Amino acid sequence: MPVNPRTVSAHSAPKDIAKVLREDGCVIIANIVAPELMDQVLAELEQNIATTRGGVTDFLGHATRRIGALIARSPSARSLVTHPTILNTLDLALGDHGSTFQIDLTQLVDIGPGEPGQPIHRDQWSFDYYPFPTGFEAEIATMWAATDFTEEMGATRVIVGSHLWEGDPEADPALTTGAVMSKGSVLLYAGSIYHGGGSNKSDVRRIGVNIGYSLGWLRQEENQYLACPLEIARTLPEGLLRLMGYQRGAAALGYVDDLREPLDWLYDLPSVHTDYVTYRRGARSLLRQTEPYAPTPE
Repeated sequence: MPVNPRTVSAHSAPKDIAKVLREDGCVIIANIVAPELMDQVLAELEQNIATTRGGVTDFLGHATRRIGALIARSPSARSLVTHPTILNTLDLALGDHGSTFQIDLTQLVDIGPGEPGQPIHRDQWSFDYYPFPTGFEAEIATMWAATDFTEEMGATRVIVGSHLWEGDPEADPALTTGAVMSKGSVLLYAGSIYHGGGSNKSDVRRIGVNIGYSLGWLRQEENQYLACPLEIARTLPEGLLRLMGYQRGAAALGYVDDLREPLDWLYDLPSVHTDYVTYRRGARSLLRQTEPYAPTPE
């Protein structure tokens, strides 16, 4: 019997949100941002949406428009990427088995009327179908409701608990349920859960903002260094830059030339070396920095 995703309050503690996420593989946080913020994101992306066509495969959806590079294109979307409740939850759900985590992708997903349901899949398959151990989460995604998400409009469909299935069995779409939520709410879901975009049987578009996060030592699905021009990147706060990948993904992963930190390269600064223990202890906390980058003297 299909099980509906659990919904928690926007005031829920991150540890409680992470607990539901671990148990069910997904959780909805209701009304976590004002609907007006989602309107602003859509307004900033209006031109991109208008000039984007539907996908070229059944998986992408022929009546579904997908717009990426949201950090560069939508200043308002940056507050979704760095939302404290999301980052604090990810710190518990991903940070307990990695030095740090990063943005995996940013994408507005606009499902048009008449679009059939997307094939059910696991997002972690993007990592070359690597067989991550059951219970080990390599990534966690968010789907922000930029419009209401109803069953008729094609709310994201999930199979609650499927993140604990062994192997990659074929999933029966009849087991899915819609992540029904109001505009300004967000669905968090593990990369190991079976899910897919719903069938839009309405006469309006269902629009969500998909922001994914993965462990820092994995390749990003959307290349943030190329998606966001350097002249924009240099204006962003330190924490967001680190989430974009401008920091080492682990002790020795991602340095530049003479062991420079990526942020020091971005601002053409000399190298600042840190040892492994120091780096691991502080890496995730730096993701929350809201001020411009200021290197620590050696």
